Amino acid sequence: MTDEPGLQAERARLVRHLRASGAAADPRVLEAFLAAPRHEFVPGAERDAAYDDRALPIGHGQTISQPSMIAVMLEALALEPADKVLEVGSGSGYAALLLGMLCREVHGIELLPELAERARRTLASLGVTNVAIHTGNGYLGLPEHAPYDAILVSAAPDHVPGALLEQLAPAGRIAIPVGDRTRQVLRVGVRDGPHAVTFRDDIPCLFVPLVHGESG
Repeated sequence: MTDEPGLQAERARLVRHLRASGAAADPRVLEAFLAAPRHEFVPGAERDAAYDDRALPIGHGQTISQPSMIAVMLEALALEPADKVLEVGSGSGYAALLLGMLCREVHGIELLPELAERARRTLASLGVTNVAIHTGNGYLGLPEHAPYDAILVSAAPDHVPGALLEQLAPAGRIAIPVGDRTRQVLRVGVRDGPHAVTFRDDIPCLFVPLVHGESG
């Protein structure tokens, strides 16, 4: 993966913050953040802020998520190296990259074709081979690649889409922000039966809305 002088130090600073804030403690998650070049996933005007712990605009009214929030979600999913994962609302592709560092196979879905193509190009330029970005409606998931051991949703619907729950493998986990534009909560669920997913509410959060796409 590409790098420049000083960027490793910036990533190390971010990792120290993630650890100190309690956002992440899993060594595998922290190692992924230390290696992942977030600066490659933001517009040039935002590169100086790439390793700040805040969301940044990526165009088309979308953002790259706050690193600490991604870290909380990654830890909540208790990811294993053999897992197959779905990410809904891939945007820039940064969270998909982190998932790819932690898991065997990642499928991301992004509604906006321009963002999906940009994410594909960025991931390809970094030599990533286990992450595929698809263009489509996140509410429907990607049933053709299901079931998934974990699902990470990077945009907020007003309810948990039933299609995503149907695509969880036995004992599969889902982390999803739910709410409106002013009030959201991160919900973490585990499939504990053929037709049952048990949820707990985690922390308040604020993501861009998960937009309904065309179903066809």
